[in-house]
Amino acid sequence: MQDWGVDPTKEIIPNPATLKYTEFLLATAAGKIRGEKGHANIVTPFEKTKIAAYTVGAMTPCMRLYAFLGKELQSYLKAQGNCHPYKRWIDTYSSTSFEESAMRIEDLLDKLSVSLTGGELEIMKKLYCQAMKLEVEFFNAQSIVQPVVVPFTKVLDKETQLVICSDFDLTCTMLDSCAILAELAILTASKVVQSDTDTLATQKSSSVMRNSWDILSKQYAEEYQQCIESLLSAEQAETFDYESLCKSIEKLSDFEKQANSRIMQSGLLKGLNLEDIKRNGERLILQDGCKDFFQKVITIKENFDADFHILSFCWCADLIRSSIASGCLNDLSIHANEFNYEGSISTGEIITTMESPTDKVNKLRSILSKLGNEKKQLSIYIGDSVGDLLCLLEADVGIVIGSNSSLRRIGEKFGVSFTPLHPAVIKKQMEVVGNDSYPWKGLSGILYTASSWTEVHAFILGA
Repeated sequence: MQDWGVDPTKEIIPNPATLKYTEFLLATAAGKIRGEKGHANIVTPFEKTKIAAYTVGAMTPCMRLYAFLGKELQSYLKAQGNCHPYKRWIDTYSSTSFEESAMRIEDLLDKLSVSLTGGELEIMKKLYCQAMKLEVEFFNAQSIVQPVVVPFTKVLDKETQLVICSDFDLTCTMLDSCAILAELAILTASKVVQSDTDTLATQKSSSVMRNSWDILSKQYAEEYQQCIESLLSAEQAETFDYESLCKSIEKLSDFEKQANSRIMQSGLLKGLNLEDIKRNGERLILQDGCKDFFQKVITIKENFDADFHILSFCWCADLIRSSIASGCLNDLSIHANEFNYEGSISTGEIITTMESPTDKVNKLRSILSKLGNEKKQLSIYIGDSVGDLLCLLEADVGIVIGSNSSLRRIGEKFGVSFTPLHPAVIKKQMEVVGNDSYPWKGLSGILYTASSWTEVHAFILGA
């Protein structure tokens, strides 16, 4: 405390976030377990035997979190020697003895939990999660006394425009929308035949449709791989060469347009019902943390000048709209291809507005240019594949979700480097000088890899 200039003889008003956690622990230890319907007081002797387990369960997250943070910080601050003001704090929580303490309380929690029922273990889980949430709120509530690079909610000001753009298929979703629409087309064809003829004819129609899709899918996969290999045949760039990359990507753009043309000519998308498309969109399974991120990020519009966009090669924007709408994310602007309808039935024609990487990056440029130059801009693009590569590079921050090998190989061929997001943030924070807390710049040739949407959430929004 002396090292930090704190006088322990003077009264110090506790931070509200600190009080929330300590009051939560005291309430748990007193048997006042907070549930969905308020407090459930534990009063009988038998019930009180559970209090120890619940209390240890509420304490354990703090021990584990501090042990984790101590070791994590220690690995990054070794180069600073003994001059760091938090050296004692970090040394304490990164020590072997503290790790042993954390393990002992976890072992105790396991022993105390053996006799608990399934319902009681569920209470334990909620207490553990609540404790961890309060710990995160505690750290998030601390005042910032130096320039920071993230989270952007603590970096941005009223003079900055934040633009967040994301791909959809396999970036937001677990499955590619093309596969979903193909299955829907096969199912639709079966229903049409079944209403007119017998079961045998229905099975035959389904078989013909599925075979046609399989042929087109196989052709697409083979030609796509050939296109990727042709891009990889380019001469290795010694430094980041964006101009050559753009020229090479044009081959992929031409390929994607030809593939879409084949789909339209096949007529396989004809007859799809708009209501069926919307229902399938509502059932789309998104990547863990994706919907939570967009639901939370949209709330920052109350305090910041921010825009949010989805840029996708998806054949049918209605599929995306229904998926997004089901999560109350109507503030997202959708940029994708559209089905042509007669009434509510698809004609099989795709109104192509975004077929290629070139279309995507042109849309991104258009979005940014329309915002004007009155304010400083900070753009973030989140994607997963080669089709996102140009957008990822042109944005101030390009975040790669997943581990697409083609994206990495082609990027590296043209001098793009990929670095994990977390270490990159640590490095940039150490490089911050004075009041310059905007070290993120587009066309740097650096892309950041994230393991999940949870990591993206922490990077942009913090807790």
